[in-house]
Amino acid sequence: MIEIRNCPVSLREGFDAYSPAAAKSLFGKTKVCPILGFDIDEFRDTGEIAEAMHRISVSGVQEKFPAVINGGDICIAGDIQRSTHILKPAPWDRTLRDRKAIPANEHLTMQIASQVYGIQTALNGLCFTSKGQPVYITRRFDVLPDGSKLPMEDFASLAGRNEQTAGTHFKYSGCYEDIAKAIRANVAAWMVDMERFFELVVFNYIYANGDAHLKNFSLVLNGQDYRLAPAYDLLNTGLHVAGDDFGLDGGLSPELEKSDVLERTGHACRLDFERFGQRIGLVKKRMDRILNKYACLPDEAKRLVDHSFLPEKLKRSYVRIVNERISRFNRTSGM
Repeated sequence: MIEIRNCPVSLREGFDAYSPAAAKSLFGKTKVCPILGFDIDEFRDTGEIAEAMHRISVSGVQEKFPAVINGGDICIAGDIQRSTHILKPAPWDRTLRDRKAIPANEHLTMQIASQVYGIQTALNGLCFTSKGQPVYITRRFDVLPDGSKLPMEDFASLAGRNEQTAGTHFKYSGCYEDIAKAIRANVAAWMVDMERFFELVVFNYIYANGDAHLKNFSLVLNGQDYRLAPAYDLLNTGLHVAGDDFGLDGGLSPELEKSDVLERTGHACRLDFERFGQRIGLVKKRMDRILNKYACLPDEAKRLVDHSFLPEKLKRSYVRIVNERISRFNRTSGM
């Protein structure tokens, strides 16, 4: 059994369950039990759970299960139920370092994005198996309170990339300028969403999210217009795999003039992001305001790391990795 000392949503101190405000935001109820009444590991191989996984239209190698809130309990959604939440336990892949900490990693990284940087994210938190294993839970932003579903397209689909057209690793094919072009082509208020997208690219670089691929960015129909969806699937992949700086093979853009820092070290610095921002049409003053936020590690981010459900060793590694990325970002380029 896990001992809960901080709210498993907001990470505020002094709560042995969800704080009422956090529970209301994530679940629409002030009292929800954070301990699951079933053990996902026991059900993973059953037909019921396998079928449940197929009902989720979210891509990725990490297992995802549709969930609903019944009374004060988190439950797997039934066949005829519209799920309101998604559960993501630790991945099965045992080759991943510290794989059981991945739910806590994603929760922490999403909370830092939202609370520290003001990035619009999918509502999220943690729940726990009876054995104390954390399970990530997120509220579906494409499902309205009345149960209706908003149309949503990820950028692999918008770019016409799939396994048939671009091979097995199609979602990693391309560059971030491809996404920027699709935003400009499909979003009426493209300038607002371009700034949001740009900040997500910077955030993912600083917080070592090497899995920020085409399917981890989406457009969702908001009223009559498509808008950039809230951020989702943010995590510090550096804790678990040795990966690249970016989640797309082409990086920011193959057409972008590289800084001498990037040429010399293979890692982007602030100048590379400035050139990328200019290329996708951002106003320099507003772009600089975004970039300035990532020149150091805010104390609030450190506090959230300290209050997170990561093991102590991984808390230290998390901060070290981010500080290393900030150091790369702050390198001065001569060109």
